[in-house]
Amino acid sequence: MSAGHSVDGREVQVPLQQVAPSLAPPLSVAPLITPPPNRPANPWPPSDSSQVGVLHSGAAAAFLPLHGGFTDHFVESPEEKYRCESCRLVLCQPRQTECGHRFCQSCIARILSGPKPVCPADMEPLFSNKIFRDVCCHREIMALKVHCRSEKQGCQECMNLQQIPEHLNVCPFFEVPCPLGKCKERMMRKEIPEHLSYRCKHRQAACDFCAANMPLADLQLASHQHECPKAQVSCPFHGYGCSYKALNQEVRQHQNTCAAEHLRLMLVKNISLESKVDEVKDELMDKCKVLPVFSTRLCELEKHNTELREKNRHLEQKVVSMQKLMSSHSEKLLEVELELRSLTLLREELDKLRLSLDSVRSRLCALEQGGRSGGGTLTLASLETQLHRHGDMLSVHDIRLADMDLRFQVLETASYNGTLIWKIRDYKRRKQEAVAAKTLSLYSQPFYTGYFGYKMCARVYLNGDGMGKGTHLSLFFVVMRGEYDALLPWPFKQKVNLMLMDQGPARKHLGDAFKPDPNSSSFRRPAAEMNIASGCPLFVSQSVLESASYIKDDTIFIKVTVDTSDLPDP
Repeated sequence: MSAGHSVDGREVQVPLQQVAPSLAPPLSVAPLITPPPNRPANPWPPSDSSQVGVLHSGAAAAFLPLHGGFTDHFVESPEEKYRCESCRLVLCQPRQTECGHRFCQSCIARILSGPKPVCPADMEPLFSNKIFRDVCCHREIMALKVHCRSEKQGCQECMNLQQIPEHLNVCPFFEVPCPLGKCKERMMRKEIPEHLSYRCKHRQAACDFCAANMPLADLQLASHQHECPKAQVSCPFHGYGCSYKALNQEVRQHQNTCAAEHLRLMLVKNISLESKVDEVKDELMDKCKVLPVFSTRLCELEKHNTELREKNRHLEQKVVSMQKLMSSHSEKLLEVELELRSLTLLREELDKLRLSLDSVRSRLCALEQGGRSGGGTLTLASLETQLHRHGDMLSVHDIRLADMDLRFQVLETASYNGTLIWKIRDYKRRKQEAVAAKTLSLYSQPFYTGYFGYKMCARVYLNGDGMGKGTHLSLFFVVMRGEYDALLPWPFKQKVNLMLMDQGPARKHLGDAFKPDPNSSSFRRPAAEMNIASGCPLFVSQSVLESASYIKDDTIFIKVTVDTSDLPDP
């Protein structure tokens, strides 16, 4: 990790990654990928190119955003460290600056194209030869779970971000152009068969009668089939009872020769329709006679309904008045109960005062009798002097005992193998004290890399510090002054792992690691009791901490591990 600075001057560690010498992407290109404009031919490092695979051009073009980061719908909200400092989206082709902040490739290129580019997070100057590809961060982002980009069209699939192009090549809900190439319409992949069969105006359509294969629209095909000489059609008067059916040309001849028969059929049909019309008229006349009776009945019902509504309104007003009366009585009853409670408390206090007064009187009588009993006994003043002296001696012993108990606890919990497991009880109360600015941070007990090794401790801000104040838990590592510092190599160079332990069965611990900066004052030989703390102000968001199983019985566990494998003996 490299060192940045928080608001109060504390150094912040940012993970170091293996970096490429420049921002220029590799030139290798997957065979069928056609990336969108303003993107390099192959945006991924060589180590990740195998995970992308050969894609159709449509899916590849839809995979990478033209500008900024990914806008996909993630299954779980990504951590803050995966967001670009410029566009605040999830990093696309992440790049890390010398000051430890991360940007999308397109965002950092846009910043560098301006005059005197500076980092928008801390206003530090930026140089193109000191900006590196963050391969590890890219792999972690590619492993994040996202919903399919066709989710609004109905796809319910979830997958890793790196699997999006492969899924879009087969997703039935992904929008694609017409396969024939002439039609400009776009449709979901699953709608292609229906489009080619019915909707596409450039499809090949065959006549049902003459089998002629031609590119016809639906209306043109219907017109052709109606006029096709080989079409088998019915007589236009089949609705009047003519059952003749033959080819188009023969039907026309039939219409010319059988006109009288067709007129007879139309006459019969007309007579039947007139009889039916007469029947309908008779039914309507019967119903019109009954209509005044129904109208009178409807008026009576409307009048009755109006009366019921008026009664209902009066009842509602009475209910409201009763509710007000009950509310006033309940308030008076509550006042009486409070007065009774206060009288009970006053009686109890009065009884206590009487008892204490009786005891004082009895003690006073005893002292007066002791003072009268003669000269050989000690006076009350001498007894009080002895009592004060014994009380002072008892206070001194209590202080020494508490100091020895504290030393014993430190020795009992001290670790000499470079590992600290810190149990923090009463999390809610300590968090409230941190929010109220009563106790901003907590220090752990010291731990050591060996019996004669480095002395260290951890420091935690439950309500966050610097960039993480109010949103994150901030965790720092502190080098302390030890008894054997003169025998140890300086500056401190051992790798440090910080971890928040999951108390659930899944054991999904959250952790981060860094290698100390040898030029930082935080890792030089301490001149005071301890050096400036160094660590992660955005260690874990409070929403993640308090929603999972990291807190149980109002207690959290923090683990700090220092690598001692390459540490020489003093």
